[in-house]
Amino acid sequence: MHLPLSFGDIFNRSSSPKPMKKSAFDLHTIKELFTLHRREGEDRIFKLALAGEALLNNPRWNKGMGFTRKEREEFDLVGRLPSGVNSLDEQCERAYNQAEAISNYSQLFRKSEGLFLSYPFRERMEKDFLHYIKGKSVDLIVVSDSEAILGIGDQGVGGIGISTAKAVVYTLVGGIDPSRTLPIVLDVGTDNRGLLDDKLYVGWSHKRVRGTEYDEFIETFVQLVRKHLPHCLIHFEDFGVDNARRILEKYRSQHAIFNDDIQGTGAVTLSALMSAVGVTKSKLSDQRIVVYGAGSAGLGIIWQLRDAMVRIDGISREEASQRFYMIDKDGLITKSFGSKIRHGQEDFVRPDEEWDDNDRHDGKIGLLQVVKKAHPTVLIGTSTHAGGFTEEIIKEMATLAASKHTDRPIIFPLSNPTRLVEVDPSKANEWTEGKALLATGGLSVSTVDPIHRLKRDMLLTGSPFPPAKMPNGKDYIIAECNNALIYPGIGFGAVLAESKTISDSMIIAGAQALASLSPALKDPDAALLPDFGDAPHVNFEVAVAVAEHAVAEGLAGVKWQKEDVRDRVKERIWHPVYGTYHYDASGEK
Repeated sequence: MHLPLSFGDIFNRSSSPKPMKKSAFDLHTIKELFTLHRREGEDRIFKLALAGEALLNNPRWNKGMGFTRKEREEFDLVGRLPSGVNSLDEQCERAYNQAEAISNYSQLFRKSEGLFLSYPFRERMEKDFLHYIKGKSVDLIVVSDSEAILGIGDQGVGGIGISTAKAVVYTLVGGIDPSRTLPIVLDVGTDNRGLLDDKLYVGWSHKRVRGTEYDEFIETFVQLVRKHLPHCLIHFEDFGVDNARRILEKYRSQHAIFNDDIQGTGAVTLSALMSAVGVTKSKLSDQRIVVYGAGSAGLGIIWQLRDAMVRIDGISREEASQRFYMIDKDGLITKSFGSKIRHGQEDFVRPDEEWDDNDRHDGKIGLLQVVKKAHPTVLIGTSTHAGGFTEEIIKEMATLAASKHTDRPIIFPLSNPTRLVEVDPSKANEWTEGKALLATGGLSVSTVDPIHRLKRDMLLTGSPFPPAKMPNGKDYIIAECNNALIYPGIGFGAVLAESKTISDSMIIAGAQALASLSPALKDPDAALLPDFGDAPHVNFEVAVAVAEHAVAEGLAGVKWQKEDVRDRVKERIWHPVYGTYHYDASGEK
């Protein structure tokens, strides 16, 4: 099935790139809409039947230091709070300033948040789940088993902090009401010896459950969500590579689920590549793509790009698969790898007949040889091999591109943290004489503290790298392939539409919406993706596109017309504003 919005609607191949025709909205218009909506929220009046400690202990209604003096008197809060009054923005600043301290007292008891579903208590999982959600409306579940947390690996039950932080990002840049989100950790044990030996560890002190027992635990969890929250999105976060893929493949046709590590990374990279091929006035299926790093991120990107080639350009799946060259630590993956070929890589394995003995060094076909022989137009790095894109490799790619295909090679060194990036983008810019179209991965910092993870996802600098200098002296802004530019909007759109599943077409529609807002569509030498400071407004357009496509594809549970979707999304955006409270014994609790 092809998308209602064609690739040609986004990019005019016969002239300079231009914004897509579908929407009359641009980022300036969207920002004005958000400002108006926020002001409307500030004018709202709520009648509450809570007061004193009951109000301060209610996460939905507690304003913290934001209660006005009048409200403090009316709700018996004088003396329960310090005398000062802080705005919501001031309280956010205080929370960020406290983030450094949080990582220093991880051994100390803290009030629990979210839902802990533990393997030893699997027989009562449904009872515990129902007790927790009683009286709540839940649109979004963010769940982790904490096996593969970025930067720190297996953290056992501590992954609840990641689920919480990710849910907050959905709220801050996606517009989902925080009272309708549910962070969950699946405590299936840990293989982290430090945690197992720690007498203060609060999770199940046991080696990780695997195999059939693990699968049955996941099955119980997914099915109880399907039974009791049929329209709730399940976002899977930081699962181990093999489990992540298996879970996604098994359940994506049964329920609306999303794996950010696989689908989010693929979607934002697709958007950046759409923008790049718009600049070069080519098609996705015209590209020959080398992916350096064949783990979950690299595979997720390849799967997403291939699906887009099939759905947008109309080529076969087999033909699209031949556009890719996949390289891991043992070199180019060819059929002779045999049992070392992992699940999910099979479609992209290159025939050994394409290569001769002269292409191999120490038994491997390396990146340089692949570039020389395959003549790629796109080079993507997900290897965490610092400096893997050498000057010789970049110059070889640029020379081949200029002589045979395009003078704008597309280079995405996406590994993070930044110290592990394949090439500093300023060097790639220099070695290609300012011709490379560049994007990097999002800034990654230690995630010992979930607030650090949140701050990374909410980074407002646009890129972890400074602008590169073009030969004419102009600054070239390095685009940041930050997943938070797209996954909150995909999730929000699916939630609003009450979509039965999240289809590949819905994700591609979201990626097209993000690509349509690329600054490079107006200036070919501008960034390939919008600045992350515009993430809330960008995700609004993503949500509209995803919900519209769910309606058009017949996956939506709501009875909307496609032309009604934009107004519906506007109505449902949650903004972090404080309304005015008045006490009413018959009011909300």
